[in-house]
Formats: sequence, structure tokens, C-alpha cells
Amino acid sequence: MIDTVPEADRAHGAPHPRETRWLIGQEAAEASFLDAFTSGRMHHAWLITGPRGVGKATLAWRIARFLLATPVQQDDGLFGAPPPPTTLDISEDHPVAHRVAALSDPGLSLVRRPWDEKTERLRQEITVEEIRRLKRFFELSAADGGRRVVIVDAADEMNVSAANALLKVLEEPPANTTLLLIAHQPSRILPTILSRCRRLRCRTLDAPEIAQALAQAGVEPGEDADGLAALAEGSVGTALRLLTMDGLKLYRELVQVLGDPNARPRALALADSATGRTNADRFALLLDLFDLFLARAARAGIAGPPLPEAVEGEARLLARLSPHTYAARQWADLSQSLGARARHGRAVNLDPASLILDMVLKVHETAAKLPA
Repeated sequence: MIDTVPEADRAHGAPHPRETRWLIGQEAAEASFLDAFTSGRMHHAWLITGPRGVGKATLAWRIARFLLATPVQQDDGLFGAPPPPTTLDISEDHPVAHRVAALSDPGLSLVRRPWDEKTERLRQEITVEEIRRLKRFFELSAADGGRRVVIVDAADEMNVSAANALLKVLEEPPANTTLLLIAHQPSRILPTILSRCRRLRCRTLDAPEIAQALAQAGVEPGEDADGLAALAEGSVGTALRLLTMDGLKLYRELVQVLGDPNARPRALALADSATGRTNADRFALLLDLFDLFLARAARAGIAGPPLPEAVEGEARLLARLSPHTYAARQWADLSQSLGARARHGRAVNLDPASLILDMVLKVHETAAKLPA
């Protein structure tokens, strides 16, 4: 399965989190979990939050390997209790590490957006059927009495039925079971689910940490390292995506189009470049870059243009478009409305070129109405 269809929980151009050996920059989150484990205050459900691409899933997989490789301690035994672990590290040669990498460990269940055989695409949501499969997993894994781990990536991608089904699991969790819920936007999760989870917060990474994480993935940022770090905004996942999809060049084109209301031919060319099934990833990236530009414009009206700028000319454009807090509010409002329109457009398969062109025009209209 994992070799034949795309994995919903794998970032474009990046190794899967279960294949990532070291987690960079999230020592505090790891220490918080380990403290709960060693002090006997383990919770049955953990919500791992933070921006996309900062290592939430990598942390979840590290926790999963650690738990599955650590036997359930029934008592102190003949020679007393073993010393408490001081790290989540598990040897690459450990049998659990091999089984987890192959998704074949009987104590592990992964819940993620499924592949739709009819449309030959990943579904946009985690469906209730994926949660219902957990019942069978719990039944089959109960015999050995060992630990069981469920990873939900991402919990904010569940539809209402799936969320309600997971809530029932959280209300009566099976013995020796730990649920790890990864969430990019916790506000989209049912409050009743949130209340039953303990949180682990993952922070954004600084530029040296992003460089270190990229090196671990075997990727070199090249000459645009500063611009890449600026645009990635603390997310190594975003940095990888930008590098593998020529995202800095695409953002440069977007900035130039948004800064020139007379650049309709260039706007049409940019919109057309995201059309077609083979350009689905480029379309998704372009929508994300739109959102990122508007967020940076909103911040520029409050704190000034970003330094360093992501691409040449960005700081100058943002200084012109967002010179005061009133402009910042307008760009923030536009970000919300265009984000909602983009989500709706993708859900109903709106023509990508029409959607992109409309978004460009909305930016130009907003800029024209702003007071100097």
C-alpha cells in the first residue's frame, strides 16, 4: 500500500516522519512527554500541536517507537525496577524500529486520509470508516497484553462523523493504549476531544535549525538560504516543499504580479501554470503562497516590512501596500475571505486558473482602495 499510492501524511519532497531519525528543535516537548512517562503521570491521549512542518509527526513517531519498544512494567521484578529512560531514542537496529518503518508492528495503528480508488486521489478528510477500523485493531492486538499506539495524522482533518467516533474511543480508552493526535489547527477539533487530551506544543525552528534539518533530509538550500528561511517561517516542512517545487521562483512571480495591476498577461500565465491534473501540487503551493503573502502584508502594516525579505522587491512592495494598521486589517480580512474561497473552490473543483486570477484581481482591488 505505502509503495503504490501517495501517503497523506508525507510532505512533498520530504522523507516520511517515520523515516526521520532525529527530531530537531523540539527538546522541550520531548522532555515534557518523558517526564510524564517516568513519573507515572502518563495520559492516554496526547494532542501534538504547532505549525505545519516543525516536527509534530516526527515527534509522534519517536514516541510510538519508544512506547512499543518499552515493555509494560507489571511490578518491580526480582531485581527491582529498571532505571527510568532518559531519552526517546530507540536503536535503528531494534526490531520495533524495523516494524514501525514498514508499518507492520501489530501494536501500531495509523489513521490518515485514505486513498479513493474511484477518483484515484486522496480524500480531503479522514472518514468515519478509518476510525471504525480501530475496533478491529484493538481486538487483534489485545491478546499479547503489550502497549498499543494509535497515530492520527492529522486530527483536524477528520470529518464530523469520524470525530464523534474517535470521541467514543477517548471516553473509554482500551488498556495500555496511547493515542497521539497531530493537529495543525486545534481550533477545528471538537472541544470534547480537546478536553480529553494532554497537549504537547512544538515550536517553530530558527534558521540554523532549519538548515540542520534540511541537511538531515539530504537537501542543500543553495544560495537562497536566507530567502528560504524567511519564507519558511520556522517550518522545515515548508522549506523542503519550497525547495523541491521551486517555490521561491513561484513566490517571486507572485510578488511581481501582485505588485503590478497592469500585469494581466503575467497574471493569466501564472494562473494557467496551475491548471491541469499534473499541476495539482503547484496549484496547492500557489494557494499557500497567496495566503503567506497576505499574512506577511498584514504583519507589515503593524511591524514593518519583513527583514530579510523572502525575494527581491518583497519588502518594498509590502511597505507600499501596507504602510499602516488600517491596511494591515484589510489584508488580514482579505486573507480570511480568499482562504475560504480557495477551500470552497478546491472542494467543488473550481477551475484553478479562474480561482487564481480572481484572487489576483481581489488583491489589486484592495490595494487600489487603501488610503496612502
